[in-house]
Amino acid sequence: MGASFTEPILHVDMDAFFVEVERLTDATLRGVPVIVGGLGSRGVVAAASYEARRYGVRSAMPMAQARKHCPRARYIAPTHGRYRAVSEQVFAVFRETTPLVEGLSVDEAFLDVSGLRLHFETPAAVGEHIRARLRDELGLPASVGAAPTKLLAKLASEEAKPDGLRWVRTADAEAFLHPLPVRRLWGVGEATYATLESLGIDLIGDLAATPREVLERRLGASLGAHLSALARGIDERPVSPDGEAKSVSVEETFARDLVDPDRIEAELLRQTEKVGWRLRRAGLAGRTITLKVRYPDFTTVSRSHTLDTPVDVSRDLFTVVADLLTRVDGSRPVRLLGVGVSGLEPAGAPRQLGLDRAVAWDDVTATLDQIRARFGDDAVTPARLISPPEDAAGGRRETGIL
Repeated sequence: MGASFTEPILHVDMDAFFVEVERLTDATLRGVPVIVGGLGSRGVVAAASYEARRYGVRSAMPMAQARKHCPRARYIAPTHGRYRAVSEQVFAVFRETTPLVEGLSVDEAFLDVSGLRLHFETPAAVGEHIRARLRDELGLPASVGAAPTKLLAKLASEEAKPDGLRWVRTADAEAFLHPLPVRRLWGVGEATYATLESLGIDLIGDLAATPREVLERRLGASLGAHLSALARGIDERPVSPDGEAKSVSVEETFARDLVDPDRIEAELLRQTEKVGWRLRRAGLAGRTITLKVRYPDFTTVSRSHTLDTPVDVSRDLFTVVADLLTRVDGSRPVRLLGVGVSGLEPAGAPRQLGLDRAVAWDDVTATLDQIRARFGDDAVTPARLISPPEDAAGGRRETGIL
């Protein structure tokens, strides 16, 4: 047993995670097409089993379209609390293998296993050890890519699906990488792909053979250099085991499009209350606030604003989000709204004081959080979000809530 592995990066991706968690408690779901997502007419697919994917169903597809592709599938509403709980068990397996774990989502992570050379013959052996533990202890399948870089490990795990392992050795990196479609690279979206296509670039090998100067001239210096390096297998990013969330967000697709500006603002207030409470409960504050809006034709726009100092108070978040709302098209119906906060850091930094504070909202918020902690998340809510009770005649009456 000698030096560290030359391919020390693993990418572990749980296969159809939401579906497989549902199958843990319902054996009748095994071996049949299963689709998890919103069951209403406006719902979207959150996860599809591999049996359903054979019919063309994929994540983020409108549920109505999925039903046309696979009408005989079992359709299930997501149970996010269970997914988070099982995800914690999955990540416990990762961290018991190596402390160098960088989570990407509830079901996906990079692991640096370079320190395990004295315990395992190869990085592939580490990957098989992890897969066996996930299968034996949790009953869940996973696909693993082992490679010298993050990029190659991610692509290798995709090639290993479902429920497999792919080890890309350093000497074989170009042979593995170059036949793949250029769309598989990070940073290649629709606009970038259109430019590459105009250059006759379809495969990663085509990109690697294109002079970097040409790419920088057509794509810009930064993106051109980035893609040129990736095409040659160069990816110097380390696994970053900070263990901290990169953002906190909430979004909702509505059963009916929202057209009333007051209703849209009320929904954003509801979302900023949730995001603020989650931030404070996690001991975090953030500088960048983002508004996401999706219209009925699935056009999606986002607007963001970065503050000088971090915030975690819902009222401050709503002040920024309300301003961002003026920067999107307010004449169109709205299908989805979302609010997110990024640029996170531990709470305790000086608060933004330039957001029109008429009262000591930090103190008010602290008191409300104490109530929520004792009596539940819904124990207190802004009066604007409470529907007035009906009177005897079925009409609405004032509540006296301020």
